[in-house]
Amino acid sequence: VQLQASGGGLVQAGGSLRVSCAASGRTFSSYDMGWFRQAPGKEREFVAAISRSGGSTYYVDSVKGRFTISRDNAKNTVYLQMNSPKPEDTAVYYCAARTRSGGPWYFPSFYDYWGQGTQVTVSS
Repeated sequence: VQLQASGGGLVQAGGSLRVSCAASGRTFSSYDMGWFRQAPGKEREFVAAISRSGGSTYYVDSVKGRFTISRDNAKNTVYLQMNSPKPEDTAVYYCAARTRSGGPWYFPSFYDYWGQGTQVTVSS
């Protein structure tokens, strides 16, 4: 599967922004999907994940209550709605897909496919 992230940009702290990730192929609903981010000089960090049906979601503590992950399997797209972003949310955001069931959501190595990333910059 090929993943294409989009929707990044510059947003003011306290505003909102939605990033999207479109997947190619017909088997999107067979993948769990995740969002990761990487800030300059830091390791890639788990942000959120959603099960293949959309029935379960997972978040890193720092974004709980502010970010929402969702998916539309009919459109082969996963979204990350970012509300009240903070300057520390500034990073390149990557979407990822995994085929395995079970296991930690937060390990990048558990994901099989990655998008190219989209830059999100939050100004104070």
